[in-house]
Amino acid sequence: MGSRAGARTPAGHRDEARTPAEHRDEVLVARAIATGNPADYDELIRRYQSDVRNWLRHLTGDPSRADDLAQETFIRAWERLHTIGDGKKFKAWIMKIAYNMFLQSRRRQGREARLADALGREQLAAGSHVTAGGDAGVTDLPRMLAALTEGERIAMVLCYAYGMSHREITELTDMPLGTVKSHIRRGAARIRERFDLGGPAHG
Repeated sequence: MGSRAGARTPAGHRDEARTPAEHRDEVLVARAIATGNPADYDELIRRYQSDVRNWLRHLTGDPSRADDLAQETFIRAWERLHTIGDGKKFKAWIMKIAYNMFLQSRRRQGREARLADALGREQLAAGSHVTAGGDAGVTDLPRMLAALTEGERIAMVLCYAYGMSHREITELTDMPLGTVKSHIRRGAARIRERFDLGGPAHG
């Protein structure tokens, strides 16, 4: 997205250019690692806990289970903070930990992810993005996402609901870049075909 006068920062995205240097993610990460003081880490969690919780809710379709996994994620991330390679990528790093916690939980419980349940009021139409709190003009979005494979749902939710690039999705999920692009393209085509929506494919 190009910078335009009057453009607003999308929900869930922080404007690093306006963040004082001492409060930037990489500085907080470095201080937390160097001192072992959880105060700086707590500030990072305050910034991104909504993203982590909403991501897990999308994955599980169960707010209570998602909150439990979020708490496990925050603990695991604190324990492994010293392993982060680039503090500027803290958000993507902790989102990946959350994703791994979900996979571990699903393997333990043998349950399939129910992404669509948490997205009932979001919009997905030909040529448009899924946006949190969007118009409810699209008929039965949960059925649309339920028609996708798990890989397609994950890639499309991260791309459209979280505004992540294909490369960021690759880093988070460990899917090859070509697979991510294919999932998004095929998922969009599947929805258009299954629900008789027009418009060109994106991705």
